[in-house]
Amino acid sequence: MSSIRILIADDYEGWRRKIRRLLQVRREYQVVGEALDGAEAVHKAQELNPDLILLDIGLRKLNGIEAAHLIRQLSPSSKILVVSQNNDLEVVRAALSASARGYVLKADARSELLPAMEAVLQGKQFISNSLKGDEFINTSGENAPHRRHEVLFYSDDAVLLDGFARFIADALNAGNAAIVLATKAHQDSLLQRLKARGVDTDVVLQQGTYVPLDVADALSKAMVDGLLDSVRYLGDLGGLIEAAAKAAKSQQPRVVLCGEGASLMQAEGKADAAIWIERGCNDLAKTHEIDILCAYPLTTFHDEKDENIFQSICAEHSAVYRH
Repeated sequence: MSSIRILIADDYEGWRRKIRRLLQVRREYQVVGEALDGAEAVHKAQELNPDLILLDIGLRKLNGIEAAHLIRQLSPSSKILVVSQNNDLEVVRAALSASARGYVLKADARSELLPAMEAVLQGKQFISNSLKGDEFINTSGENAPHRRHEVLFYSDDAVLLDGFARFIADALNAGNAAIVLATKAHQDSLLQRLKARGVDTDVVLQQGTYVPLDVADALSKAMVDGLLDSVRYLGDLGGLIEAAAKAAKSQQPRVVLCGEGASLMQAEGKADAAIWIERGCNDLAKTHEIDILCAYPLTTFHDEKDENIFQSICAEHSAVYRH
Protein backbone atom coordinates (compact mmCIF):
# COMPACT_ATOMS: atom_id res chain seq x y z
CA MET A 1 0.00 0.00 0.00
CA SER A 2 1.45 3.40 -1.00
CA SER A 3 1.99 5.92 1.76
CA ILE A 4 -0.16 9.01 2.22
CA ARG A 5 2.06 12.04 2.81
CA ILE A 6 0.82 14.43 5.51
CA LEU A 7 1.86 17.93 6.59
CA ILE A 8 0.83 19.10 10.09
CA ALA A 9 0.55 22.88 10.56
CA ASP A 10 -0.04 23.89 14.19
CA ASP A 11 1.92 26.18 16.51
CA TYR A 12 1.46 23.99 19.59
CA GLU A 13 4.01 21.18 19.78
CA GLY A 14 1.87 19.20 22.24
CA TRP A 15 -0.97 19.10 19.75
CA ARG A 16 1.30 18.06 16.88
CA ARG A 17 2.56 15.23 19.09
CA LYS A 18 -1.04 14.16 19.83
CA ILE A 19 -1.84 14.05 16.10
CA ARG A 20 1.22 11.92 15.42
CA ARG A 21 0.06 9.44 18.08
CA LEU A 22 -3.44 9.30 16.55
CA LEU A 23 -1.94 8.58 13.13
CA GLN A 24 0.20 5.71 14.34
CA VAL A 25 -2.71 3.27 13.95
CA ARG A 26 -2.60 3.70 10.16
CA ARG A 27 0.70 2.54 8.68
CA GLU A 28 0.05 4.24 5.35
CA TYR A 29 -0.02 7.68 6.97
CA GLN A 30 3.42 9.31 6.78
CA VAL A 31 4.05 12.71 8.38
CA VAL A 32 6.51 14.37 5.98
CA GLY A 33 6.66 17.77 7.64
CA GLU A 34 5.46 20.11 10.37
CA ALA A 35 4.90 23.87 10.27
CA LEU A 36 4.71 26.26 13.22
CA ASP A 37 3.04 29.22 11.45
CA GLY A 38 1.03 30.01 8.34
CA ALA A 39 3.94 31.24 6.24
CA GLU A 40 5.90 28.07 6.97
CA ALA A 41 2.83 25.98 6.11
CA VAL A 42 2.62 27.62 2.68
CA HIS A 43 6.36 27.16 2.08
CA LYS A 44 6.36 23.49 3.08
CA ALA A 45 3.18 22.76 1.12
CA GLN A 46 4.87 24.07 -2.01
CA GLU A 47 8.13 22.26 -1.22
CA LEU A 48 6.68 18.89 -0.16
CA ASN A 49 3.41 18.76 -2.14
CA PRO A 50 1.77 16.55 0.53
CA ASP A 51 -1.40 14.55 -0.11
CA LEU A 52 -3.10 16.04 2.95
CA ILE A 53 -2.51 19.10 5.13
CA LEU A 54 -3.87 19.21 8.69
CA LEU A 55 -4.17 22.96 9.18
CA ASP A 56 -4.95 25.00 12.28
CA ILE A 57 -6.80 28.32 11.94
CA GLY A 58 -5.06 30.37 14.64
CA LEU A 59 -1.58 30.43 13.12
CA ARG A 60 0.86 33.31 13.34
CA LYS A 61 2.12 35.37 10.37
CA LEU A 62 -0.66 34.01 8.14
CA ASN A 63 -3.82 32.58 9.66
CA GLY A 64 -5.08 29.23 8.44
CA ILE A 65 -7.60 30.74 6.02
CA GLU A 66 -5.00 33.00 4.41
CA ALA A 67 -2.58 30.08 4.23
CA ALA A 68 -5.23 27.84 2.62
CA HIS A 69 -5.79 30.33 -0.20
CA LEU A 70 -2.08 30.45 -0.99
CA ILE A 71 -1.71 26.68 -0.72
CA ARG A 72 -4.54 26.25 -3.21
CA GLN A 73 -2.46 28.20 -5.74
CA LEU A 74 0.97 26.73 -4.94
CA SER A 75 0.09 23.10 -4.21
CA PRO A 76 -3.33 22.56 -5.82
CA SER A 77 -3.24 18.76 -5.50
CA SER A 78 -2.88 18.92 -1.69
CA LYS A 79 -6.16 18.44 0.17
CA ILE A 80 -6.73 20.56 3.27
CA LEU A 81 -8.44 19.47 6.49
CA VAL A 82 -8.78 22.18 9.14
CA VAL A 83 -8.28 20.97 12.72
CA SER A 84 -9.10 23.82 15.08
CA GLN A 85 -10.60 24.71 18.44
CA ASN A 86 -12.50 27.60 16.82
CA ASN A 87 -16.21 26.72 16.52
CA ASP A 88 -17.38 30.05 15.05
CA LEU A 89 -19.65 29.16 12.11
CA GLU A 90 -18.44 32.15 10.08
CA VAL A 91 -14.87 30.92 10.47
CA VAL A 92 -15.95 27.43 9.38
CA ARG A 93 -17.65 28.87 6.28
CA ALA A 94 -14.58 30.98 5.46
CA ALA A 95 -12.33 27.92 5.79
CA LEU A 96 -14.52 25.90 3.44
CA SER A 97 -14.63 28.78 0.96
CA ALA A 98 -10.83 28.86 1.11
CA SER A 99 -10.75 25.32 -0.34
CA ALA A 100 -10.60 23.29 2.88
CA ARG A 101 -12.41 19.98 2.35
CA GLY A 102 -13.23 19.46 6.02
CA TYR A 103 -13.34 21.02 9.47
CA VAL A 104 -12.73 19.06 12.67
CA LEU A 105 -12.91 20.55 16.16
CA LYS A 106 -9.91 19.64 18.28
CA ALA A 107 -12.26 18.58 21.06
CA ASP A 108 -13.65 15.91 18.70
CA ALA A 109 -10.38 14.88 17.09
CA ARG A 110 -9.96 11.62 19.03
CA SER A 111 -13.08 10.16 17.45
CA GLU A 112 -13.36 12.20 14.25
CA LEU A 113 -9.86 12.92 12.91
CA LEU A 114 -9.23 9.59 11.18
CA PRO A 115 -12.72 9.38 9.57
CA ALA A 116 -12.34 13.00 8.48
CA MET A 117 -8.97 12.33 6.87
CA GLU A 118 -10.34 9.32 5.02
CA ALA A 119 -13.34 11.30 3.74
CA VAL A 120 -11.25 14.28 2.60
CA LEU A 121 -8.72 12.05 0.83
CA GLN A 122 -11.64 10.52 -1.09
CA GLY A 123 -12.76 13.97 -2.21
CA LYS A 124 -15.67 14.15 0.24
CA GLN A 125 -16.50 16.80 2.78
CA PHE A 126 -16.33 16.21 6.54
CA ILE A 127 -17.65 18.55 9.21
CA SER A 128 -17.53 17.82 12.94
CA ASN A 129 -20.88 16.49 14.11
CA SER A 130 -21.26 19.32 16.61
CA LEU A 131 -21.01 21.85 13.75
CA LYS A 132 -23.15 20.17 11.13
CA GLY A 133 -26.09 22.02 9.68
CA ASP A 134 -27.80 22.62 6.37
CA GLU A 135 -25.53 25.59 5.66
CA PHE A 136 -22.55 23.27 5.18
CA ILE A 137 -24.05 20.62 2.92
CA ASN A 138 -21.94 20.25 -0.27
CA THR A 139 -20.15 23.57 0.21
CA SER A 140 -16.93 22.07 -1.09
CA GLY A 141 -18.25 19.26 -3.25
CA GLU A 142 -17.49 18.99 -6.95
CA ASN A 143 -20.91 20.32 -7.95
CA ALA A 144 -21.12 23.05 -5.32
CA PRO A 145 -21.42 26.71 -6.39
CA HIS A 146 -18.12 28.56 -6.20
CA ARG A 147 -18.31 32.08 -4.81
CA ARG A 148 -15.20 34.16 -4.22
CA HIS A 149 -15.83 37.58 -2.79
CA GLU A 150 -12.59 38.33 -0.97
CA VAL A 151 -11.16 41.37 0.76
CA LEU A 152 -7.60 42.60 1.19
CA PHE A 153 -6.75 45.01 4.02
CA TYR A 154 -3.41 46.46 2.94
CA SER A 155 -0.63 48.33 4.74
CA ASP A 156 0.65 50.26 1.68
CA ASP A 157 -0.02 50.72 -2.02
CA ALA A 158 2.55 48.10 -3.03
CA VAL A 159 0.55 45.41 -1.20
CA LEU A 160 -2.67 46.57 -2.89
CA LEU A 161 -1.15 46.63 -6.37
CA ASP A 162 0.54 43.26 -5.98
CA GLY A 163 -2.72 41.73 -4.71
CA PHE A 164 -4.77 43.15 -7.60
CA ALA A 165 -2.09 42.26 -10.16
CA ARG A 166 -1.90 38.64 -9.01
CA PHE A 167 -5.70 38.27 -9.02
CA ILE A 168 -6.09 39.84 -12.47
CA ALA A 169 -3.04 38.26 -14.14
CA ASP A 170 -4.08 34.75 -13.06
CA ALA A 171 -7.44 35.32 -14.75
CA LEU A 172 -6.13 36.89 -17.95
CA ASN A 173 -3.34 34.35 -18.40
CA ALA A 174 -5.94 31.59 -18.09
CA GLY A 175 -8.06 33.10 -20.89
CA ASN A 176 -10.60 34.74 -18.59
CA ALA A 177 -11.51 38.41 -18.23
CA ALA A 178 -11.01 41.14 -15.63
CA ILE A 179 -12.66 44.40 -14.65
CA VAL A 180 -10.98 46.80 -12.25
CA LEU A 181 -12.53 49.80 -10.49
CA ALA A 182 -9.55 51.72 -9.16
CA THR A 183 -8.10 55.20 -8.89
CA LYS A 184 -6.27 56.62 -11.89
CA ALA A 185 -2.91 56.41 -10.10
CA HIS A 186 -3.47 52.77 -9.21
CA GLN A 187 -4.62 51.97 -12.76
CA ASP A 188 -1.34 53.19 -14.24
CA SER A 189 0.81 51.30 -11.73
CA LEU A 190 -1.32 48.19 -12.13
CA LEU A 191 -0.64 48.06 -15.89
CA GLN A 192 3.09 47.90 -15.22
CA ARG A 193 2.67 45.06 -12.73
CA LEU A 194 0.45 43.14 -15.16
CA LYS A 195 3.12 43.40 -17.86
CA ALA A 196 5.67 42.07 -15.37
CA ARG A 197 3.40 39.05 -14.83
CA GLY A 198 3.37 38.21 -18.52
CA VAL A 199 0.14 39.95 -19.55
CA ASP A 200 0.12 41.57 -22.99
CA THR A 201 -1.83 44.61 -21.83
CA ASP A 202 -2.27 46.08 -25.31
CA VAL A 203 -3.93 42.85 -26.52
CA VAL A 204 -6.27 42.36 -23.56
CA LEU A 205 -7.35 46.00 -23.68
CA GLN A 206 -8.10 45.70 -27.39
CA GLN A 207 -9.94 42.39 -26.93
CA GLY A 208 -12.07 43.81 -24.12
CA THR A 209 -10.96 41.11 -21.70
CA TYR A 210 -9.34 43.75 -19.48
CA VAL A 211 -11.67 46.62 -18.56
CA PRO A 212 -10.16 49.39 -16.37
CA LEU A 213 -12.64 51.87 -14.91
CA ASP A 214 -12.02 55.08 -12.96
CA VAL A 215 -13.62 54.39 -9.58
CA ALA A 216 -14.01 58.08 -8.69
CA ASP A 217 -15.91 58.68 -11.93
CA ALA A 218 -18.12 55.62 -11.35
CA LEU A 219 -18.95 56.77 -7.81
CA SER A 220 -19.75 60.34 -8.88
CA LYS A 221 -22.21 59.08 -11.49
CA ALA A 222 -23.99 57.02 -8.83
CA MET A 223 -24.45 59.90 -6.36
CA VAL A 224 -28.01 61.14 -5.82
CA ASP A 225 -28.44 64.17 -3.55
CA GLY A 226 -25.10 63.47 -1.94
CA LEU A 227 -25.90 59.83 -1.21
CA LEU A 228 -24.60 56.78 -3.04
CA ASP A 229 -27.15 54.80 -5.03
CA SER A 230 -25.46 51.40 -4.79
CA VAL A 231 -27.94 49.87 -7.22
CA ARG A 232 -26.97 52.44 -9.85
CA TYR A 233 -23.26 52.01 -9.00
CA LEU A 234 -23.38 48.25 -9.50
CA GLY A 235 -26.13 48.17 -12.11
CA ASP A 236 -23.93 48.90 -15.10
CA LEU A 237 -21.47 46.24 -14.01
CA GLY A 238 -23.82 43.42 -14.99
CA GLY A 239 -23.64 44.38 -18.67
CA LEU A 240 -19.86 44.91 -18.48
CA ILE A 241 -19.42 41.47 -16.89
CA GLU A 242 -21.44 39.79 -19.64
CA ALA A 243 -19.51 41.62 -22.37
CA ALA A 244 -16.14 40.76 -20.81
CA ALA A 245 -17.16 37.11 -20.44
CA LYS A 246 -18.09 36.96 -24.16
CA ALA A 247 -14.67 38.37 -25.06
CA ALA A 248 -12.85 35.81 -22.89
CA LYS A 249 -11.07 32.91 -24.59
CA SER A 250 -11.55 30.11 -22.04
CA GLN A 251 -14.18 27.42 -22.60
CA GLN A 252 -16.00 28.25 -19.36
CA PRO A 253 -15.23 31.95 -18.99
CA ARG A 254 -15.16 33.68 -15.64
CA VAL A 255 -14.67 37.34 -14.89
CA VAL A 256 -12.70 38.75 -11.97
CA LEU A 257 -13.57 42.13 -10.50
CA CYS A 258 -11.18 44.21 -8.39
CA GLY A 259 -12.65 47.25 -6.72
CA GLU A 260 -11.84 50.22 -4.49
CA GLY A 261 -15.29 51.79 -4.47
CA ALA A 262 -16.34 50.57 -1.03
CA SER A 263 -12.92 51.55 0.30
CA LEU A 264 -13.33 55.16 -0.87
CA MET A 265 -16.75 55.31 0.79
CA GLN A 266 -15.28 54.00 4.04
CA ALA A 267 -12.42 56.52 3.88
CA GLU A 268 -14.99 59.34 3.57
CA GLY A 269 -16.78 58.12 6.70
CA LYS A 270 -19.64 56.55 4.74
CA ALA A 271 -19.45 53.05 6.20
CA ASP A 272 -23.09 52.29 5.38
CA ALA A 273 -22.43 52.96 1.69
CA ALA A 274 -19.40 50.67 1.81
CA ILE A 275 -21.50 47.85 3.28
CA TRP A 276 -24.21 48.43 0.64
CA ILE A 277 -21.61 48.05 -2.08
CA GLU A 278 -20.29 44.83 -0.53
CA ARG A 279 -23.78 43.36 -0.30
CA GLY A 280 -24.41 44.35 -3.90
CA CYS A 281 -21.24 42.50 -4.86
CA ASN A 282 -22.59 39.42 -3.11
CA ASP A 283 -25.67 39.68 -5.30
CA LEU A 284 -23.46 39.99 -8.41
CA ALA A 285 -21.60 36.85 -7.39
CA LYS A 286 -24.90 34.95 -7.21
CA THR A 287 -26.03 35.94 -10.70
CA HIS A 288 -22.76 36.00 -12.67
CA GLU A 289 -19.68 33.81 -13.08
CA ILE A 290 -17.48 36.27 -11.24
CA ASP A 291 -14.79 36.37 -8.55
CA ILE A 292 -14.37 39.61 -6.61
CA LEU A 293 -11.46 41.13 -4.70
CA CYS A 294 -12.07 44.31 -2.70
CA ALA A 295 -9.35 46.31 -0.95
CA TYR A 296 -9.20 48.71 2.01
CA PRO A 297 -6.18 50.54 3.48
CA LEU A 298 -5.59 49.56 7.10
CA THR A 299 -4.98 53.23 7.92
CA THR A 300 -8.73 53.95 7.72
CA PHE A 301 -9.46 51.77 10.77
CA HIS A 302 -8.42 53.44 14.03
CA ASP A 303 -10.71 53.05 17.05
CA GLU A 304 -13.36 50.74 18.54
CA LYS A 305 -16.05 52.10 16.21
CA ASP A 306 -13.84 51.34 13.22
CA GLU A 307 -13.24 47.84 14.57
CA ASN A 308 -17.00 47.19 14.43
CA ILE A 309 -17.07 48.44 10.84
CA PHE A 310 -14.04 46.26 10.08
CA GLN A 311 -15.85 43.17 11.38
CA SER A 312 -19.00 44.07 9.41
CA ILE A 313 -16.97 44.34 6.21
CA CYS A 314 -15.25 41.02 6.90
CA ALA A 315 -18.64 39.34 7.38
CA GLU A 316 -19.62 40.18 3.78
CA HIS A 317 -16.64 38.32 2.32
CA SER A 318 -15.75 34.70 1.72
CA ALA A 319 -12.10 35.25 2.68
CA VAL A 320 -10.11 37.99 4.45
CA TYR A 321 -6.45 38.94 3.88
CA ARG A 322 -4.50 41.38 6.00
CA HIS A 323 -0.98 42.40 4.93
